[in-house]
Amino acid sequence: MAIFEGNFQDTSNLRFALVIGRFNDLITNKLLSGCQDCLKRHGVDINPEGNQVDYAWVPGSFEVSLVAKKLALTGRYDAIICLGAVIRGDTPHFDYVCNEAAKGIASVGLNTGVPIVFGIVTTDTMQQALERAGIKSNLGWNYAMNALEMATLMKQIEK
Repeated sequence: MAIFEGNFQDTSNLRFALVIGRFNDLITNKLLSGCQDCLKRHGVDINPEGNQVDYAWVPGSFEVSLVAKKLALTGRYDAIICLGAVIRGDTPHFDYVCNEAAKGIASVGLNTGVPIVFGIVTTDTMQQALERAGIKSNLGWNYAMNALEMATLMKQIEK
C-alpha cells in the first residue's frame, strides 16, 4: 500500500491560475497579496509575465466558478485558486451569491479533476472580512498553501 501526501517543496514545475473577484476589492486585493507572498516564499514565480501563475479578474464571486472551469479545462494548471469576498447586506442576495459560488467552485474541481481552492471569504461585516484578509491573519496565505499541497499531492497520485 502507499501513502500519498502533498508537500511544499516540489514547486518549480507547477502551474497555477488565480481567479479574483473585483467586487469588494479592498478585501480581494489583500487576499491576493497573501496568496502571492506564500507562493513566492515556496519558490513559485508569481510574475504574470512568467510561466507559473496566470491571473484572471472577474466582476465578483458569482462569476469566479465559470472562469475557473474554463481555465481548468485547458489542462494547463496544477491547481486553481479562487479568491473573492461576499459581505452580508440587508437582503438575501448574500445567501444566493455564497451558495452558488460554493456549489460552482466545488463542481469545477469534481468535474475536471483539477484542484480548485475555495478562497471566497463570506462574512457578516466588513470588519470580519478585514480580519480574514490581513488584520489578524491573511487567509490568502492559507489558500496558496492548500493549492501547493493539493497540486503536489495530485502529481504523486498520477505517478
